[in-house]
Amino acid sequence: MISRRTFLVASAGAGAGLLLAACGSSGGESAGTDGTDGDGGAEAPAGTETAATDAGGGSEGDHSLSADGYDIVRRFPTTSLVPGTLRMPISLAVAGQLLTDPSEGPDELNGWIVDESGEVVADGLTASKRSEGLPNAYWAFTAELAEPGLYTLFIDGGTPDGSALQVNDPAAVPIPLVGDPLPPFATPTVSDHAGVDPICTHDPECPLHDITLTDALATGKPVAYLIGTPAYCQTGVCGPILDLLLELRDDEFGEDVVFVHADVYADETLQEVAPAVTAYQLDFEPVLFVTDSAGVLSTRLDAVFDKSEMRDALARVTA
Repeated sequence: MISRRTFLVASAGAGAGLLLAACGSSGGESAGTDGTDGDGGAEAPAGTETAATDAGGGSEGDHSLSADGYDIVRRFPTTSLVPGTLRMPISLAVAGQLLTDPSEGPDELNGWIVDESGEVVADGLTASKRSEGLPNAYWAFTAELAEPGLYTLFIDGGTPDGSALQVNDPAAVPIPLVGDPLPPFATPTVSDHAGVDPICTHDPECPLHDITLTDALATGKPVAYLIGTPAYCQTGVCGPILDLLLELRDDEFGEDVVFVHADVYADETLQEVAPAVTAYQLDFEPVLFVTDSAGVLSTRLDAVFDKSEMRDALARVTA
């Protein structure tokens, strides 16, 4: 059995010494209890900070860093990253204070990634500010990395610390990966709670529990499958995400996509996670899986995403 505390510790994401409160946590956790950095990823090895500073401190080419610059607050779990296209959403902080007003921060960030030796392995990265429907802004970088390993993301105008990240061997990542068929699962429905009560913590209960994920994948339509707990998220992310997904269903994609939601906890005691979480061996939430009409995973959005990113993902499978 996975306890509520264990799941929440694994769900938290940290960057530059800052921690965002985990969804459902009453006070957040400062770090994982197993020597991790709070999101289940491997702790940065000794020397990473020095190598990062040597690689990007001061200025190098067109890049610039400053001790008084932006701290990177990582908003993605590194446990789910594998070689290929990486999605890396971040928030920004100044002097230890998270930028919470969506109007704060630049409209676009430029960044680059170095490996453990300090070699630049991805350059010319850009990320636009996103916040549609969310109370806080974030910037989602994407980059192509071909090999597992430890890396550091830097941004122009950021501090020399950057943000450490780990790219894992796909064989060690149990969560469904983009390009693979999404595994079917008998998610709780109105007619069959499958041992989960309540099946939805949205108030009122959301309408995305009429059919199971298994049945949705058999319709021959694209599927949008959200795992998240709207009632117990205190980051201002999980709750709004379900509401925004419902808006997209009702206003734009309801005829073309089958939408399914599964909550995170098995009951109101919050002592055990729901089977939907253990089925994919998740150690974070929320997560949105979007498949094409053949049931192949087209997009997976982890941890933080706004209405515009969800719209883009749905548009790709309905074009």
